Amino acid sequence: MITRRKFFSGTAALFGASAMAKRIAGGTQLLSAQATPTPSPGAQVNYRPVVTPNGSSLPWVMKGGVKEFHLIAEPVKREFAPGMMVNCWGYNGQTPGPTIEAVEGDRVRMFVTNKLAEPTTVHWHGVILPNGMDGVGGVTQKHIPPGETYVYEFTLKQHGVQMYHPHSDEMTQMAMGMQGFFVIHPKDGYPEPVHRHFLIFLQEWAIPGGTYTPNPMVMTDFDLFTFNSRVFPGTDPLVAKLGDRVRVSFANLSMDSHPIHFHGHRWWVVETDGGQIPKSAWWPETTMNIPPGTTRTVEFVADNPGDWAFHCHKNHHAMNQMAHDIPNVIGVDQKGVAGKIGKLVPGYMAMGESGMGGMSEMAEMMPGPKNTLPMMTGTGQFGPIEMGGMFTILKVRDGITTYDDPGWYQNPLGTVAGAVPVEPV
Repeated sequence: MITRRKFFSGTAALFGASAMAKRIAGGTQLLSAQATPTPSPGAQVNYRPVVTPNGSSLPWVMKGGVKEFHLIAEPVKREFAPGMMVNCWGYNGQTPGPTIEAVEGDRVRMFVTNKLAEPTTVHWHGVILPNGMDGVGGVTQKHIPPGETYVYEFTLKQHGVQMYHPHSDEMTQMAMGMQGFFVIHPKDGYPEPVHRHFLIFLQEWAIPGGTYTPNPMVMTDFDLFTFNSRVFPGTDPLVAKLGDRVRVSFANLSMDSHPIHFHGHRWWVVETDGGQIPKSAWWPETTMNIPPGTTRTVEFVADNPGDWAFHCHKNHHAMNQMAHDIPNVIGVDQKGVAGKIGKLVPGYMAMGESGMGGMSEMAEMMPGPKNTLPMMTGTGQFGPIEMGGMFTILKVRDGITTYDDPGWYQNPLGTVAGAVPVEPV
């Protein structure tokens, strides 16, 4: 029986480990770093810690051969990108919640404290466990009332990349950001050991311009699409050394599927939320569709140096806060009407008749309401990037000694596309 005294006696040690855990999870580490958790009895540890861009991993303490974790369900403020703060719900001050990392064969004990104003639970999505630990309010347990702490305990009988999320008012709680990764490493190791294992949670939000709180009632008309609850240009780059074997795991609890595509390489699809795919059955892709309620894992060798786009390939999912009820004015001459509107609204600019390019520059001249991001944004070494939403950059470099952001890639002379010189007539 775990008493409150026994639980809280380990809290200081648990959170004392958080600084190193966050440093490793954020990717700011030497290439030679081999940070490895202490194994549970019988569990073999032969993996590198995962990296959750713009996030962190959950520290734990060992108590009598059991790994103890503590999740706190609570309201959080999340910066989606510079200039935009959002009122979310999450765990331990963040959304997605901190990544839980353990090893097949571990016995784990999960304390969950509810600091929301309504009841909640935690469901361990895809994890094989006793029925009473499954976390479905009203079916397998009572809902956790505000202010109370419940405990879940079970032995990890499988390996794979899973999730955790509520099964209590889940429409609201998941739409507000309550979700996280649960990574169970195989006790016998991976078929191909990796140097970098990134985790990316996919989510979509309805946050109209000028507002701060997501609308959980929206079913289809979302206007922000995030990697780990960040939108470009607020998303961390994925940094790899030339020749690294890289694993990327995606999770999706949104209303839509997301075809994630990357440039300059191909990957092998190696795992689903059902477990590892036998190596003989891996198949190559450059785009992986992630359906709602699933995880998918891919691997590739970072053998092509450069700055490579990494994004959702649904067009609207790689932009920010686009209103979907704007009239289509492509090809429409607006000179006459623009002049008339300008007399009523000083500074009015007609936009859209030749496409949406240049919207980032227009946003600087005509900023929107407070706490509203430009639809397309970001600036690279060659000018405006004109992206947003589910977009980041895979940065592959030779000769780096840390996984910090190395800056923009310096292309070898003569390898950048450019204008064709115009010959004199």
